Amino acid sequence: MKILIVEDDKRIAHNIQKFLKGQNYVVDIAADLSEGNTYLESSEYELVILDWMLPDGVGVELCEELRKKGNSVPILMLTAKSQIEDKLEGFDCGADDYMTKPFDMNELLARIRAVIRRKSQDTGSPVLSAGNLKVNINTCEVSRGNKDIMLSPKEYAILEYLILNKCKVLSRMEIIEHVWGDEIDPFSNTVDVHINYLRTKVDSEWKKKLILTVKNRGYMICDN
Repeated sequence: MKILIVEDDKRIAHNIQKFLKGQNYVVDIAADLSEGNTYLESSEYELVILDWMLPDGVGVELCEELRKKGNSVPILMLTAKSQIEDKLEGFDCGADDYMTKPFDMNELLARIRAVIRRKSQDTGSPVLSAGNLKVNINTCEVSRGNKDIMLSPKEYAILEYLILNKCKVLSRMEIIEHVWGDEIDPFSNTVDVHINYLRTKVDSEWKKKLILTVKNRGYMICDN
């Protein structure tokens, strides 16, 4: 699951990123509205954590702009502005939740899960499946048959991306952009290495292989 943090305080942004990565989320950071817009135009996110006061404007402007465009990505405002008038303005502009600073990381995680859970209830079940493989995109839990599968954050992010696009071929570049962004060299073999790790954990004990290679195109999960 991929989250975007739009926050100009580097310490806060990186602390949240580190904490959420430990919970199997893929997290990007934008330091202002312009950078946030760039991320949102080039990638899909399951949640945006949005500060109010930013170097090039206010977060509610981005929130309002996204809603006018028909973008329903869940938005959690995280700001020092704690007056009731501020909260009402945030909700009126389309925010799904509003949390004030200072904050507790565990409460932030609970609110993130609650917002995503409400969104999934609107769009369908949070549990995705391919054959007997189950992926809960709310809790990041993975199982096949009756066996739980423990994955690293990057392994989980790849698996979730594949199963969200079940039976669709995803190129190595698409996987890199979704999971790593610009963190790694696009010509490295990182994707192939992580796919091999996933196959060991997901497919090795089963006759039916779900993670497939499509020659010269990429990878997909398919249960046909």
